[in-house]
Amino acid sequence: MLIGAHMSVAGGLHLAFERAAKVGCSAMQIFTRNERQWQSRPLNEAEVELWQKARSTSQVGTILSHDSYLINLASPQEEGWEKSLNAFKDEMQRCSILEIPYLVTHAGSHIGSGEEFALQRVADALNRVIDEFDESGIPGIEQVTVLLETTAGQGSAIGYRFEHWGAIFEKLKRPERVGVCFDTCHVFASGYDLTTPEGYEATMAQFQRYIGLEKLKAFHMNDSKKGLGSRVDRHEHIGQGAMGLEPFRFIMNDARLTEIPKVLETPKGAEGLEDIQNLACLHSLIEAA
Repeated sequence: MLIGAHMSVAGGLHLAFERAAKVGCSAMQIFTRNERQWQSRPLNEAEVELWQKARSTSQVGTILSHDSYLINLASPQEEGWEKSLNAFKDEMQRCSILEIPYLVTHAGSHIGSGEEFALQRVADALNRVIDEFDESGIPGIEQVTVLLETTAGQGSAIGYRFEHWGAIFEKLKRPERVGVCFDTCHVFASGYDLTTPEGYEATMAQFQRYIGLEKLKAFHMNDSKKGLGSRVDRHEHIGQGAMGLEPFRFIMNDARLTEIPKVLETPKGAEGLEDIQNLACLHSLIEAA
């Protein structure tokens, strides 16, 4: 089973592998650029070579990249939308250069334009970006899968209902190039009860109905500081928040989900001790077959 955490790339992208090894990751997520700036410095040959060398000896099986928090593919404002599209294309190109198979995005917020308009806006953005890249001939770009991350529904964010993603998939020209990242904290905060066997199964049935489990490509494993349906995005350590341990036990023992990478985004502290503890907690929940 591929389990890991979000790793810092401070000092160089390649150092993420060293940090992942220290806490025992078999999967990881990174930012390939500053997540709070529009502009990014192009990847140079030396850092790509260091990345590839570190990867060749790493035990990390699957890598996710998370895009910039500034990107809003649902923006109703033309200038902001175009800026987001350009930044998103840069994120995809960086993934292709580094051979990272998954790019996770929050998709965005409607900023008052309404959810229906925003869902169409995201679909238009993905169709345009994928079309442009398919015609570009950029090596490896077709291997990058965009993952739409479930949200808590805070503010005007879309993607807090599975129906939202289902509606977007129906509008995509190339739906096979897009999947879903299931954030446990966000799904719980948006109103899906994962804390009981009945609630968990009902949630997965809803996911299957509107999206399809074949579209589920990654998990963000986070407990929630806030309660069920709070619509507040605040992550907590595994088992120490409003969700408790049971949702994670269900996920870790669901045979349908065994091959799907599961990555922590829980609060960080010194020396990665929190990651070690949270990963140990997840492993402890796996029941003998």
